[in-house]
Amino acid sequence: MKMKTVKISLNSIDKVKSFVNEITKFDNDFDLVSGRYVIDAKSIMGIFSLDLSKPISLNIHADENMAAIMEAIKPYVIE
Repeated sequence: MKMKTVKISLNSIDKVKSFVNEITKFDNDFDLVSGRYVIDAKSIMGIFSLDLSKPISLNIHADENMAAIMEAIKPYVIE
């Protein structure tokens, strides 16, 4: 299975909620990596345990849907 990593910013509670709503539409696995912590990106509680003031790496595990996933998370991706 392919994995793609992007940097995202979830620096507000509203952003976290809308981000989780977007990615739970997909069956794929999503991991957030912050320092040595890896958490399920579909877990709101998990996300709130991270330092949200900094960009976070999002690992997307998908063979298909990648274009749709990238479109869905576009508002959170930082270059």
